[in-house]
Amino acid sequence: MDTTGLEQMVCFQLYAASRAMTALYRPHLDAVNLTYPQYIALRVLRHQGPATVRTLGQTLHLDSGTLSPLLKRLETQGRIRRERGTTDERTVWIHLTDAGRRLCDQLADLPQRAACTTGLTTGDYEYLQDMLGRIRGNVPT
Repeated sequence: MDTTGLEQMVCFQLYAASRAMTALYRPHLDAVNLTYPQYIALRVLRHQGPATVRTLGQTLHLDSGTLSPLLKRLETQGRIRRERGTTDERTVWIHLTDAGRRLCDQLADLPQRAACTTGLTTGDYEYLQDMLGRIRGNVPT
C-alpha cells in the first residue's frame, strides 16, 4: 500500500521508470567505460552524423555545462573529435572517430535488449513511446 502518494504522481512514475531503464543499460555501459549521457550523445552522432555542440545539446536536452565535460571525456577516450568551424570559429563540430563508430556498432542492439526486459508487448512499448513523446512535446522547457 502506498502511503506516500508518490505512486499517484505521474512525475514520480516517470522518474522511477527512467532510473529503472537507465539501470538496465548500466552494466553494458560500465563494461565499455561509458555513462548513459555519453552513450546517447554517441548514438545521436552515429545516426545523424557530425553535429555542432549547440545542436547536440538541443537534441539531448542538455545544457552546455553538462554537455561540455561529457564531450571532453569522450574526446579524451578517443571516441569523438572536436573541430572548430571554418566560417565561424565559435562553432564547434563534433565528429565520431573510428573507435566511437565501432563502439556504437557494438552497442547497436542495446535499446532492443532493454525493451525486451520490460515485459511490455510491442504495442504497449510503441504506445508508451508515443505517450512520452507527447508529454515531452506538451511540457514547456
